[in-house]
Amino acid sequence: MFLDFYRLQEQPFGVTPDPRFLYFSSGHREALASLFYGIETGRGFLSLVAQPGMGKTTLLFQLLKRWKGYVHSAFLFQTQCDSRELVRYLLEDLGLDSQDRDIVRMHADLNDFLFRETKAGKRVVLFIDEAQNLADSVLETVRLLSDFEAPDRKLLQIVLAGQPQFEQRLARPALTQLAQRIAVRARLEALPPAEVVRYMNHRLQVARYQGPELFTPEAAAAIADRSQGIPRLINHLCFNALSLGCAMRSRQITREIVREAAGDLAMDTSGPRPHAGGSQAPKPQIQHRATQPVVPSRTSFSSWMKTKLFHGRVFQTSLLAVLLLGVAIYLGTRAGAGTFQRENANNPLSQVAKESPSNKRPLESPVTTTAPDGLPPSDPLPIDAPPDASNIFTYVVQPTDTLRALCLSLVGRYDESVLEEIRRLNPNLKDLRHLSPGQEIRLPLGPSKHNDDSR
Repeated sequence: MFLDFYRLQEQPFGVTPDPRFLYFSSGHREALASLFYGIETGRGFLSLVAQPGMGKTTLLFQLLKRWKGYVHSAFLFQTQCDSRELVRYLLEDLGLDSQDRDIVRMHADLNDFLFRETKAGKRVVLFIDEAQNLADSVLETVRLLSDFEAPDRKLLQIVLAGQPQFEQRLARPALTQLAQRIAVRARLEALPPAEVVRYMNHRLQVARYQGPELFTPEAAAAIADRSQGIPRLINHLCFNALSLGCAMRSRQITREIVREAAGDLAMDTSGPRPHAGGSQAPKPQIQHRATQPVVPSRTSFSSWMKTKLFHGRVFQTSLLAVLLLGVAIYLGTRAGAGTFQRENANNPLSQVAKESPSNKRPLESPVTTTAPDGLPPSDPLPIDAPPDASNIFTYVVQPTDTLRALCLSLVGRYDESVLEEIRRLNPNLKDLRHLSPGQEIRLPLGPSKHNDDSR
């Protein structure tokens, strides 16, 4: 660790809000004095606003240290809560029991406690950090806490610390009453470059560093530039620069080390930075190398071949699917405007229909009728002959279809034997001359076998 390498007694750039390391810039001194005076005079509500990393919490701890022995304080960090939880956190931090108590009972216990502390000559101060996260309803509860008062003084002092968004919320009409009650408002601003150097030296002194100048002036200027004067970022950058310098066995932190540490922290390192003499840093020369052809290894070549074969198979499968689709469309158009479904000869329902008793009735004498539309009668088909399922298809009637047109286009002829066969295939069809659109009708496919035999 770099503590031994740089002969430091403790960590100078830690992340905990240790009041010993608090650097009193002009802004910090003014804010601390304002808050101290507000508590001393019992102003009720006070606020401290600063952007993240400026040391609000450290300043509040320093304020508590100055009032040690004279105030009874409660410090609330948990601001993601409702009103009841806030009061319960307050009671627990003050050492009061809040279990199994409703909000009315908790207010009564708090009021009794405040009067006891006031009679004992102590002030009670409530510090709420990250106040910008409190909901409006909870802020209203905080405002009502200031109603605990005696005729001559406020029994509870409340310090609200938050980020700049907190001030923006106080400007809203819904929080006007709370904003009007804040008597003291303190702010912390970013450190200027000269203050950054003094801030770093102060923390090194608290860590009891006694060696030569640890950061070069150029390095300190780079830290002030990259951190934008925010103490938390200064600490992060100095810590990483010391760690990197220790790894490089460098007894002094230079600007180059700071810039590399800033790059590790994703801080902005782009753009020209001035040298110590005021001139700009030279631009790095970019060397262009000739592009070397990439020779695939044996493994990559194998993977390439597998990829090619895979894409080739996909292409062949897609082409076959397109061809099959084209054949299906061609056959469909040959069948006419309607859609039909060829019956499967192995369909169990068809087998049951063949073997049903209704299909095995005794032979009847053929009935000779006159064909419609003046067609000459033809030899009838034997009505007991079982239909050949492979030569039968089901057709869905279209709005413009007639039985004559269907027989001529699909069966190949239109005579009495075809009509008789259609009647046998469609026993539920009452009138062959009136077909309804959407109706399913079973038709023989091509010339009947009986007609072929008669020829």
